Amino acid sequence: MVFSSSVFLLLFLPIVIAIYYNPVIKARSFRNIFLLLASLLFYAWGEPIYVFIMLATIAVNWGLALKINKTKLIMAIILDIGLLFVYKYANFTAANLGLPVPGIALPIGISFFTFQMVSYMVDVYRSKAQAQRSFLSCALYISLFPQLIAGPIIRYADIEEQLNNRKETWDDFCEGLKRFTVGLGKKMLIANNCALAADAAFDTLKNGSEIGIAFAWLGAIAYTLQIFFDFSGYSDMAIGLGRMFGFRFLENFNYPYISASITEFWRRWHISLSSWFRDYVYIPLGGSRVSTKLRLFMNLLVVWMLTGIWHGANWTFIAWGLGYFVFLASEKFFLPISKFPKPLAHIYTMLIVICLWVVFRANSLGDAVDYYIAMFGFGNSPLITEDFWFYLNSLKLYFAFGILFCFPIVKRIETKFPSLSTLNSPLSTIAYTILFILCFMSVVKGGYNPFIYFNF
Repeated sequence: MVFSSSVFLLLFLPIVIAIYYNPVIKARSFRNIFLLLASLLFYAWGEPIYVFIMLATIAVNWGLALKINKTKLIMAIILDIGLLFVYKYANFTAANLGLPVPGIALPIGISFFTFQMVSYMVDVYRSKAQAQRSFLSCALYISLFPQLIAGPIIRYADIEEQLNNRKETWDDFCEGLKRFTVGLGKKMLIANNCALAADAAFDTLKNGSEIGIAFAWLGAIAYTLQIFFDFSGYSDMAIGLGRMFGFRFLENFNYPYISASITEFWRRWHISLSSWFRDYVYIPLGGSRVSTKLRLFMNLLVVWMLTGIWHGANWTFIAWGLGYFVFLASEKFFLPISKFPKPLAHIYTMLIVICLWVVFRANSLGDAVDYYIAMFGFGNSPLITEDFWFYLNSLKLYFAFGILFCFPIVKRIETKFPSLSTLNSPLSTIAYTILFILCFMSVVKGGYNPFIYFNF
């Protein structure tokens, strides 16, 4: 079940809200148990078998955490990462070793809830959080439906108190609904339309047709917009839904496309993932406080190799992670990016980001190389083709809004005119209502509606 589906918007969410906020039973225990059951139903809607595997791993982690020690921590990590390897990487590993491919299906969201379980166990072991004595509360933390299948990665320590002591308010519910609507708009109105141009460009080259330099760049830029508004839109919806039920999740994106370095980009992009690798891999390895540059170099290499692998079982993701390693290491060791004029630093950053999204999007390294050849005119491709003009003209409005909303325009307007962002502002209410109607019309109309990060 996806947030941008009619089943979710017309059936699942209204029923969950109505029962959760029923005027008769208001006990926290009832609301938590019901929210857990709703979350399991949400996951079982698309993964009826894997919900039992998820519950089993939650039970094991919960039991081991109650009397945590180093041995039990290692056992939990081996279990969690082992299951992730089997379901996500066994096919890839077997294929590359020339062994029979087992054909194991990938459970949706396994990378996200696995990392949450690992962080829970480590934080309890480090005494940064208390082991949850209630299995139901532990299961609710892992399986909470707003963030279950595509993040953000929620640390247990960040919502430990909220599980049983949160307070739902009408203002929070309205703020959550607004945030959900913004995310739905990002997804339905910008990401899905940018996807049309991105998919057309990558499919044109894959099918052996002539793509042209301009259309190759348009496709790469379209994908750059698509993946940002797809994933940040999902994060907005998750944060908004959590707020509607009294939870406050940390931000996952902070306008990453305004960055003036690759280092800054990764402080702003997928914050929950980059901070997870920082706290649970990079710092335990020694981080930047090591005795030699070689050791620091190796620490960065390990982190970015794992970051690439986390995103998928394909050499393209490994190449993507290593690409970021190269530029991050360059900025740390010898590239004085902070001394560049900011406009030049921003152009440099966006060129790197756009080019690396190409290998991330490609089906194989060979496809990525072919796309780079087309982008930089190394082949015999023409400069401009009819496809370029068709997609530019038909989608120019979505490209314009996509580029505009990569910058904190709305945030600055709300800061300058705070009365416009208040809950009882007529203009704000009208704007969000219109946005929701446009999104709902797009949902009802149907059409192309992928969630990129469901693959991870």
